[in-house]
Amino acid sequence: MSEKNEQASGPTAETTERLHEFREAEGYVIDVDTEAASSVAGVKLAKDGHSRLIPQPSNDPNDPLNWSWGRKHTVLFVISFASFLPDYGSATGAVTLIPQAIEWGTTPDIVNHSQAGNVFMLGAGGVLVVLLSAYFGRLPIVFWFLLGSTATAAWCAGATSLDSFTAARILNGFVSTVAQAGGLMFIQDTFFFHERARKINIWSSFIIMSPYIGPLLGAFITETKPWPVPFWVYFAMNVLSLGLVIAFLQETYYDRTIPEGEQPAQGSRIGRLTGVVQWKSRHLRNTFGQACWRTVSVFIKPTMLISCLFYTLTFAWAVGINTTLAIFVTPLYSFGPKQIGFFYFTPVVAVTIGEVVGHWIHDFVAKQYIRTHKGHFEPEVRLRVIYFSMPLVIIGLVLFGQAMAEGWHFMATSVVWGMYVFGMMVTTVALSSYCLDSYPEASGEVSAWLNMSRTVGGFIVSYFQVTWAEAQGTKLSFGIQAAICAGAVLLIIVLQLWGKKLRVWAGPLNFATT
Repeated sequence: MSEKNEQASGPTAETTERLHEFREAEGYVIDVDTEAASSVAGVKLAKDGHSRLIPQPSNDPNDPLNWSWGRKHTVLFVISFASFLPDYGSATGAVTLIPQAIEWGTTPDIVNHSQAGNVFMLGAGGVLVVLLSAYFGRLPIVFWFLLGSTATAAWCAGATSLDSFTAARILNGFVSTVAQAGGLMFIQDTFFFHERARKINIWSSFIIMSPYIGPLLGAFITETKPWPVPFWVYFAMNVLSLGLVIAFLQETYYDRTIPEGEQPAQGSRIGRLTGVVQWKSRHLRNTFGQACWRTVSVFIKPTMLISCLFYTLTFAWAVGINTTLAIFVTPLYSFGPKQIGFFYFTPVVAVTIGEVVGHWIHDFVAKQYIRTHKGHFEPEVRLRVIYFSMPLVIIGLVLFGQAMAEGWHFMATSVVWGMYVFGMMVTTVALSSYCLDSYPEASGEVSAWLNMSRTVGGFIVSYFQVTWAEAQGTKLSFGIQAAICAGAVLLIIVLQLWGKKLRVWAGPLNFATT
C-alpha cells in the first residue's frame, strides 16, 4: 500500500510527526546541537546554522516553503489585506446608525441589530470557509467568497430599507470572512515554525485594527456625505482586494507526502483561481466527509475548547465597545461624527504599538525557553505572554467604565480604551500561536474556531451592551466585564499546568491530509 493510500484510509500519528516534527508528549526539537549527529544527518537548517527548519521543506521549487521571500510576503500581504475587510465593513455601520435610524424612522439600537447579525456571520461563515478549503483547496475559496463579498458590499451601499440593509449585512458577513477565518492556513503553508509568530502578528494587526479604521473613516465621510458613501468606499476596497487576489494570491496547499514527480499539475492561473485544477486533484485531499469531520474533531480537543472559551470571554468586550461607542460618547461629550472619527485614532495607535511589541516579545519568550530547555519547545510556552497582556486588558476595562460614569476628559477615556485594545492585540497573537503550535496540521480549523469564538462573543454583547450600561451604569457593567476577563485568566493557568497532559490524553488528530 502506498503512503498516500495509507493516509487516505487512516493516517498514523507518525505522519504528523514526520511532517511537522511535533509530538504531543515531547513538543518540538528546535536546536540540532542537542542531538546526536547521526539523528540530524540531512536535516535542513535555518540561517543560524543550528535551528531546524520546521516543517522540513521538500526539494520541489513549487513547495511554498521554498518560495522566495518576496513571493511569500506577497501572499501574506494579500491575505492580510483581505482579512482587514470583514471587520472594517462591519464596524463602518457603527457610525451610520444615527442617520440610518433617522431615515428609516427607528432607533439606533434597532439598526444595530443588523450589525449584530453581521458580526455573528463573520464567525459562522469562517467555519464553512475552512471546511470547503480542506476539500477544494485554498485559493478558489478565497476567490469565490471575495466575489460574493464584493457583490454584497454593493448591496449594503444601495439598500433602501432596513430589511434590505439587514439582509445585505448578514450575507456580507458570511462571505467576507474568508481570509480572516482561513488566514492561518496560508501562514502555516508558507512559513517555518521560527517565523510564524511574527507573521501571525502582522496578520492579526490587520484584523484587530480594521474595526477601528472603519468607523474612523466612516465618521469623517458622514460629516459631509450621506450614510451610503462609507459603504461604497467599503465596496471599492473589496474590488481592490479581489483584484489583488486575482493578480497575486497563490494556492499554498502542498502535500509533502506525495513524491515530487507525482504532484498534481499546476495548471493555468485561471484554472487554479476558479478551482478547476484543484477539482481534478480532489482525490488527493480530504473527502467531503473528512473535511466536515476535521472541523468537529479540532473543536472538541480539550485545549481548543478551553482556548476558544477564553477568547470569547475576553475579546467580546472589544466588539461590544466598538459597535456601541457612538451611542456612549455622543451624549457624554457632545461629539459629532468628526469628533467620533478622531476618537478612533486611539485604538489604531494601540494596535500599532501592539504589533511592534509583539514583533519581538513572542519570539523572545520562545527563544529563552529553547535556550534553557536543551533545544526543546512546548506550545504552552506561548501563553506566558498573556500574563503580561491581560492585566492591561482588565485595568483598561475597569478604567473605561469609570471614565464613562464620572465623565472623565475624553483623552483619559481614549487612553484606557487603548490600553484594553493593546492588551487584546498581544493576547490574540499568543493564543493563536499556541493553538497552531499544538495542532499544526489543523491550521485552518484552528483559525476558524478562534475567529468564531471572537465574533460570537461580540455578537452576544452587541445586543445588551447599551441596555446593560443604562440599567446598571458603566462603572458596574464594565467592572463586571473586567472581572470576567480576570476569571478567564484561570483558563490560561489550567492550560499552562495541564495543557500538555490534555493534549497527550486527547491524542493526535490523524487527518487524511495536513
